[in-house]
Amino acid sequence: MLSFLLHPIINTKLASASPIKLDATDVEEFFDTIINAQIEEINIPNLTVSVVSHGEVIFAKGYGYADYEAMTPVDPEKTLFRIGSTSKLLTWTAIMQLVEQGKVDLDTDINEYLDFEIPNTLEYKGWNSQVAPITIRHLMSHTPGFEDYMTDVFSISEDSLIPLSQYVREQRPMIVFAPGEVTAYSNYGTNLAGYIVEVVSGIPFAQYIEENIYQQLGMENSTFHQPLPNRLADQMSIPYRYVDGEFLKAKFEFFSEPAGSMSSSALDMAKFMLAYLQGGNYKGEKILKEETVQRMFSEQESQHPRLKGIAHGFMTANMNGKEIFQHAGGTMLYGTLLSLIPEEEVGFFISHSGGNHFVNGDIFAAFIDRYFSSEKVAPSAPEPTVNMEQRSKQFVGEYYQNRRSFTTVDAFLSLMMGIIRVSVDDEGYLLANHLGVTNRFVEVEPGVYYNLSEERSDDYWGDFSTIAFGTDSHGRTMLMTDGPMSYSKAAWYESSGFTFLMLISSLLFIIGSLLYWGIKAFVHKKRGTIVLEVSEGSRWASRLATFQGVLTFIFLVNFLGNGQTDPVYGLPKSAFIEPSSFSVILDIIVSYGIVLVAGTVLVFSVIAWVKGYWKLAGKLHYTMFAMFSAALSWIFYYWNVF
Repeated sequence: MLSFLLHPIINTKLASASPIKLDATDVEEFFDTIINAQIEEINIPNLTVSVVSHGEVIFAKGYGYADYEAMTPVDPEKTLFRIGSTSKLLTWTAIMQLVEQGKVDLDTDINEYLDFEIPNTLEYKGWNSQVAPITIRHLMSHTPGFEDYMTDVFSISEDSLIPLSQYVREQRPMIVFAPGEVTAYSNYGTNLAGYIVEVVSGIPFAQYIEENIYQQLGMENSTFHQPLPNRLADQMSIPYRYVDGEFLKAKFEFFSEPAGSMSSSALDMAKFMLAYLQGGNYKGEKILKEETVQRMFSEQESQHPRLKGIAHGFMTANMNGKEIFQHAGGTMLYGTLLSLIPEEEVGFFISHSGGNHFVNGDIFAAFIDRYFSSEKVAPSAPEPTVNMEQRSKQFVGEYYQNRRSFTTVDAFLSLMMGIIRVSVDDEGYLLANHLGVTNRFVEVEPGVYYNLSEERSDDYWGDFSTIAFGTDSHGRTMLMTDGPMSYSKAAWYESSGFTFLMLISSLLFIIGSLLYWGIKAFVHKKRGTIVLEVSEGSRWASRLATFQGVLTFIFLVNFLGNGQTDPVYGLPKSAFIEPSSFSVILDIIVSYGIVLVAGTVLVFSVIAWVKGYWKLAGKLHYTMFAMFSAALSWIFYYWNVF
């Protein structure tokens, strides 16, 4: 998942290193040292890992406990871990099997294989313009143009499961980019590919994987089924999160099958890796032809020639001069990484619960550095291009992930995660703040910048060594990195700074006004004084403003309550637990109520000046109240809160 991209423009000399032999004994000692250190530092409750080399499993081991209450150690052969999006590799394998059989073509409109229709139109902001058909190649390269959601991806309730055929119809996201133009990681796209497997083969997706991959490779401890089959249920590792000095148990996570529901063991995944490293063959059984495997190891999509991209389902990387084909996976509790080095016939698999996003990548990077090291002379910093300073200024701004929702309330979450902020220093170098770290970039060719940091700087799918700028389907400046992620520049009025300034100011003024009026009324009551409104209109204006304050207060309490991160699952509960009917109705009433009342308050603010309600201070206060109510309503509208 972490990669080091060597650029020909950088003056780097590689010398013959003295790599340590990939010996089973040394590998075990190495992993025992580094993994135990991670377990101690990050409090990882359970972990499993396997390494294959030249047709053999040279290492497979479990760490920690699959069940802390029963003190059951992790068994690399039988203990199952949820491997999240690493499951997608099985889905793409199934697709390529159908390609071999001539039943599927990667460049044909997917509607040719579906029993319902995906529109060939852009559905963003009511444009409804015609676009090219989505193909399986688009799905495979994460360029179908679908928006993506951050909530309702995971669930801890079996009741949330629906058949795949129902899911792809009812949960279809809008098409917000022209297919093939913008790389934006898409779970729905993979689910759609899995459904194509189901439709074309005529059998349920999970059954197809079992009959056409698991059985051939002898993967007896793997399944896509949820909940687990009875024969495997007792082998599932229990996920934990270390909170306040103890391991807290989490529940089984449910999510859509083809994109990430697989459970497997380290040794089963070793068999899968060996099949790919041996031209699709494992112990005489073939899951793919050798030419198909080579095709899957060929890059089919890169956002820019300077960036590492996507092969046929695999993410590509380069570490220590070695071409890596890999796929990471993450659930709320589990993290997984599978990496293949075909030229060395080596595969690496790791999965754990309760850690963080970067643990697996860091361990794999240490593995590569030890056994496939390259002695490098420190590269000299590239010379800035001519007129770098002038070009750099046009890229200043805030960039949001294109893997996000554009048409649902999920869009608001893009203001709080996955943002890259770009600024320019006095010399024209770009300063990119990403994942809490600011790195300095120099332009090496127009629109392409290289990271000058001597330390590896992490991105979700690469090492953030290079960024390139282009244009997305809507004409916005787009920042591109390695892998299936891209970011589009936010307009000033949709930046997180402006939005949160307006949101916080509106909430403070409206609720502050409510509090002021309440205190004022209380004081008058205690003193026995009576305040009479000058007219019936002014009385209604005051009542509506008070009602608006109450609605806004309810919204704030509900927002803060639903937005609190669960310490075990790492997400707000609203992201993985179905809200109650009362909560849904309350949200609708409050949000629509705020918008409707805001319009009426605005009208009364004009009438107050025309008819002379209250003194000057009162009219100014009411007008500002109305303006902040309108600002809050605009935020609700723009970010799809209602």
